[in-house]
Amino acid sequence: MFKGSIVALITPMNEQGIVCYSSLKKLINYHVKSGTSAIVALGTTGESATLTHQERRHVVELVLKFSKGRIPIIVGTGVNSTAEGVSVTKSFENSGVSACLSVTPYYNCPTQEGLYQHFRIIAENTNLPQILYNVPSRTGVDLLPKTIARLSNIKNIIGIKEATGDLLRITEIQKLVAEDFILLSGDDPTALDFMELGGCGVISVTANIAADQMANLCDVVNQGNMQQAHFLNQKLMGLHRTLFIEPNPIPVKWAAKELGLIESDMLRLPMTPLTKINCAIVQQAMEDANLLLT
Repeated sequence: MFKGSIVALITPMNEQGIVCYSSLKKLINYHVKSGTSAIVALGTTGESATLTHQERRHVVELVLKFSKGRIPIIVGTGVNSTAEGVSVTKSFENSGVSACLSVTPYYNCPTQEGLYQHFRIIAENTNLPQILYNVPSRTGVDLLPKTIARLSNIKNIIGIKEATGDLLRITEIQKLVAEDFILLSGDDPTALDFMELGGCGVISVTANIAADQMANLCDVVNQGNMQQAHFLNQKLMGLHRTLFIEPNPIPVKWAAKELGLIESDMLRLPMTPLTKINCAIVQQAMEDANLLLT
């Protein structure tokens, strides 16, 4: 269930900044058809930080409704307050979601012990599987391998999205956790290398606009054909990099609109539209990946 190409789903909005139901339905169908193995709703790419509590709940309800059980749904539940983390996580019990993705508490900059206690308390207050999410560039705090190892002993903490881009991390973590602990890359440019070293898959931004290509890449890796995997990945490398030319999800929303996957590339402030000079760069990467006709 939690392997292969997992999309970090964008949250489409109309020109008034309201969640666009028709585009969201279109995206879900696109990922089911393309072979995406699971969907993460309300992650960083889904602009969860600028959605209200009511909107977040509604987005998950819509994703579950549109997916109709055809694809596992993982919901982002990470917050920087442990008590709120428990509350948010428990609110999704019996909703139909398959797991929670819980980012390290941001801004607070807790110690490793604080991180351990935060995730332990959340996990012990729910039966939902928990996937840790480490992205120091966003949160200002790094969940270290020894702390991950301690947390892996809690039965419903089942894996981690490791988004440092540091490939030494997967080797360090593997030495400390059980074989069935799920290791997912959170960094598209290094995801193939991550999987070569033993990772299960990737929670991908690129998959928003190249879903079938990312699913195919992960399938080829699973088959052990690394020569073909590197060939496929090289065609996507421009996308992997340029989709972060401005803060995520600015570029990927623009690209999704260009492909007709969503009706508008509207973002919530303080996120602003992709600049014209970078539109040309992202467009070129899309052409190089054969997503656009040249």
